[in-house]
Amino acid sequence: MIYDLIIDWYNAHLGYGTVALLMTVESSFIPFPSELVVPPAAYKALQPDSGLNIVFIVVAATIGAMIGAFINYYLAKFLGRPLIVKFVDSRLGHFLLLDAQKVEKAEQFFRDHGAVSTLVGRFIPVIRQLISIPAGLAEMKLLPFAAFTAIGATIWNIILAVLGYVAHGQKDVIQAYSHELSLGLVVLGVLFVGYMVWQALKPKKK
Repeated sequence: MIYDLIIDWYNAHLGYGTVALLMTVESSFIPFPSELVVPPAAYKALQPDSGLNIVFIVVAATIGAMIGAFINYYLAKFLGRPLIVKFVDSRLGHFLLLDAQKVEKAEQFFRDHGAVSTLVGRFIPVIRQLISIPAGLAEMKLLPFAAFTAIGATIWNIILAVLGYVAHGQKDVIQAYSHELSLGLVVLGVLFVGYMVWQALKPKKK
C-alpha cells in the first residue's frame, strides 16, 4: 500500500523538513492523514538523542499546513469554480479521492459559517483539506484567511503532538484508530476554541 511506503520513508527520514512536506501534502487537495505525520514526530522529539524539539515539530507542521492551504486558496482563486469542479470530477481527481460533492460540502460549510470556517474547518475530516478552496473562490481577504488558518492548524497540531506522546509513537495504533481519534479530536478542538467559535457559528440575523 502506498501509505505504508510513504510512512516507511517518513520514519526513516523524520525531521522538520519531512514533517512540513507531508503536512503541506495533507493540507492541499492530496489526501494524507495528519494523524500519521505529527504524532510519530512528536514522540521522537521527546527522545533524548533525537535532535528534535517538540515545539519546532508543531511549528514545522503548521508551516506545512499553511503552505498547503495557500496552494488550495490560490488555485481556487485563479482557476475559478468551473475548472476546480472539472478537475475533482476527472480521473485524477477521483484517484485523489476528490469529487464535486466534497467540494460542495466545503463550500456549504464556508457559506454557513463565514470566514471563521477556515479555523473551525481544520478540526473536521475532509473539510480540513478542502476548506481553503471555497475561501479562494470567495476571494476571502488574505490576512483573515492566514490568521484563521494558522490558529486552527496550530491548535490541531498541538493536539496531534499530545496524541503522539500518549500513543507512544505507535504507528499501528494511530493508523488503526485514526477515524475514531479524529472524531475525538474534533470534540477536543471545538471545546478548546470554546465561546469564540460558538459566537461565530451562531446563525446570522437577516
